[in-house]
Amino acid sequence: MKKISSNYLFITKNVFPALWFGILAFVMVIMIVSRAYERAPIAIVVPCLMAIFGYFMMKKLVWDLVDEVYDYGDFLLVRNHGEEEKVPLSDIINVSATVLVNPPRVTLRLVKPGKFGEEISFSPIRPFTINPFARNQVTDDLITRVDRARSKRLV
Repeated sequence: MKKISSNYLFITKNVFPALWFGILAFVMVIMIVSRAYERAPIAIVVPCLMAIFGYFMMKKLVWDLVDEVYDYGDFLLVRNHGEEEKVPLSDIINVSATVLVNPPRVTLRLVKPGKFGEEISFSPIRPFTINPFARNQVTDDLITRVDRARSKRLV
């Protein structure tokens, strides 16, 4: 068993959004208390737009990531919000990875929807690198093994 998902996902999924919305709420309260919005009404619109933008970006890029993914060789154990699902490598149609997105994402497209839907996305472990275009070894290994498992299933 080897954990292939990032250890920093708690910070990404919980701490960062709390800071984002907390700071925006704090700015709004300060502007309302100081009545700064009377001098520049647009000043109240900017934090609202930032909150809306932040919500949709986090919904699309962060909140749909599963909590943990463990590699057991011929299947992956996926955990999210206290629930678990075993995903055989032969049940994965496609493995795709993003480039230049933070947090990095790996999306597994499944043959049939499971407990977490037809796509499972997670943030893989990544070594420190200065090269933003460096390939992720976890992703490359998973692509190779999924292809091998799929070809065995078809034979």
